[in-house]
Amino acid sequence: MVAAKLAAPAVLCASALLVDVAASAHPGGHGDRQIRFPDVPGALTLVVDLHTHSVFSDGSVWPDLRVEEAVRDGLDAVAITEHLEYQPHADDIPHPDRNRAYLIAVEEAAKAGADLLVIHGSEITRRMPVGHANAIFLEDSNPLLRDDPLEVFREAARQGGFNFLNHPHWVGQRDDGVARLEPIHEQLIEEGLLHGIEVTNDLTFSSEALAIALQHDLTILGTSDIHGLVDWQYEIPQGGHRPVTLVFAAERSEAGIEQALRAGRTVAWMNDLLVGREEHLAPLLAASLVVESAHYRRGAVLDVTVRNRGSARITARTADSDLLYSGGPLVVFEPLAETTLQLKTGARSPRFELELEVLSALVEPEKHPRLVLSGETTAEAEGD
Repeated sequence: MVAAKLAAPAVLCASALLVDVAASAHPGGHGDRQIRFPDVPGALTLVVDLHTHSVFSDGSVWPDLRVEEAVRDGLDAVAITEHLEYQPHADDIPHPDRNRAYLIAVEEAAKAGADLLVIHGSEITRRMPVGHANAIFLEDSNPLLRDDPLEVFREAARQGGFNFLNHPHWVGQRDDGVARLEPIHEQLIEEGLLHGIEVTNDLTFSSEALAIALQHDLTILGTSDIHGLVDWQYEIPQGGHRPVTLVFAAERSEAGIEQALRAGRTVAWMNDLLVGREEHLAPLLAASLVVESAHYRRGAVLDVTVRNRGSARITARTADSDLLYSGGPLVVFEPLAETTLQLKTGARSPRFELELEVLSALVEPEKHPRLVLSGETTAEAEGD
């Protein structure tokens, strides 16, 4: 047995014999842009975007386009979260009903026959120290139009809303780009009125927001916060993708998503970065990288073929660069594709084990998870 050893408190295993997890099929996806991740033991992996905008606040598109984009991206759920207090298009699109964008989106999804969950939400839009927050799973957005910001969060909670801080590192709120909590945020947490926080928003990531999530037991979220066209902002025709939250739910329903969000079973995905608690990120990585074969063709060099069953490009590092017969210590597993590694095992062995540090994933600020690839080997005759 050969292993690249890393000093790590915990590792996760993706065994050729033990792991056989099918990738979730997200209904309605179109071509290569469809976002796919494998299910994990005991849960479905659902792809959701819980922060988007249309012309009914400060976005540039009608709500039906938000639905069509979500269907094309293969999302399981989308929330159109218009600003409650900020309505820059009101002269052109007057709408006293703050539920209007949601209602149009629901109609469009039904008309298109799309198997897309449209979640009712709104964005609470206040100057600091309150800042911006989303409330989702609402019954009626209109009662959230209140002067006292604390009462807005309390009304959302009365409706069964799930509330989370938006882009706490945004330079429009923080000149230095550093996320931190104000006393009012701490009060909201103490009262049970704040449940999550965006660690990725649009094209940005905040390690400080991740630290806040871990310290205060807030759900880790990643959102697009899209205002214009998804295709333009994230260069989807060139192979990009919108930022999303992966939710590990017992069932594909609003209730299933809400239950998982409240339990904190999420991973945020932006560009090729996966961010989440180790207990949720570890099973996802183990289900994503599956050993297809491990074969000795000549001598003691082992060809290990690994299939990446998710849409994220995964970059990992071996502790011992001499272990790889070709390439350096960095290994890149392309999305939804096979990668073959060549390992120098010293002698032929009936099993192999390769330990990696996953650099494209974070479980804490500056802490990467470990992944163990392992399985049985096959071999050609020595004289072949």
